[in-house]
Amino acid sequence: MSDHVSDPATEVFAAHRNLLFTVAYEMLGSAADAEDVLQETWLRWVKVDLGQVSDQRAYLVRITTRQSLNRLRTLQRRKEAYVGQWLPEPLLTAPDVAEDVELAESVSMAMMLVLETLSPTERAVFVLREVFDVGYDEIATAVDKSPAAVRQIAHRARRHVDARRPREVVSASRTRAALESFRRALDTGDLQGFLDVLAPEVVLVGDGGGIKQAAVRPILGADKVARFMLGGLGKNKLPITVAPTVVNGSPALLVHLDGEIDGVMAFRFEDGLITGLYYVRNPQKLTRVASETPLTLR
Repeated sequence: MSDHVSDPATEVFAAHRNLLFTVAYEMLGSAADAEDVLQETWLRWVKVDLGQVSDQRAYLVRITTRQSLNRLRTLQRRKEAYVGQWLPEPLLTAPDVAEDVELAESVSMAMMLVLETLSPTERAVFVLREVFDVGYDEIATAVDKSPAAVRQIAHRARRHVDARRPREVVSASRTRAALESFRRALDTGDLQGFLDVLAPEVVLVGDGGGIKQAAVRPILGADKVARFMLGGLGKNKLPITVAPTVVNGSPALLVHLDGEIDGVMAFRFEDGLITGLYYVRNPQKLTRVASETPLTLR
């Protein structure tokens, strides 16, 4: 195709692509599956008579939602057969994502894990209503439910999420300070340094996907988490570097082992302490931490 010639369908899709990817990713927790959903959305979109579409954004979001729901069922079967714990695929995000508080919270690892506890329809309704502010009638069309049913589902999903989401928005400066303390404890092998920054009820979840070594079950409690970190990365014979980064709109740590990406550590903070530590080591989930993925709510 010439650089100077483009058809209207392509232009509209390109204009909304980042939004559609964000919708699909928030519903699936997998960038690879979100990309597949976008391909399926595109194949359906090019067959649409644009003259009959009054709201192109809403129409594209509707197609994406339906394709995401279809994909969720397939993804659920994969998760059931997954080796060890399953974590969302981390994305390296641009500074503007971190600056958008609403967007950053909605794609944070902690929130993505909360969304995992919803049913596929509840997740779709919650994401569309609470994150993207889609109207109940439009959501009803997307999920094949009545508007009244969608309102009930939205209420139930909101209550479920509110009971599990972080209780406070931690300031960026406190988050950076806690993360730097954690990194320093890791560098120096300082047990007390870990205990000073980990909440007593901290939970560590590792995801190696059966490819890399990771904790098979969540590890609970500051002392156990600290000793696990010291016994793993802290005693590794290969050269290790841990650098600050931003994944899913939140401060994180990128771990290199012998010069190769080994994993990403994402965190959940409450009261200035780390309450959740999510370590993704599965190489298949680390393809999006080298270059930024654009996300948007609009």
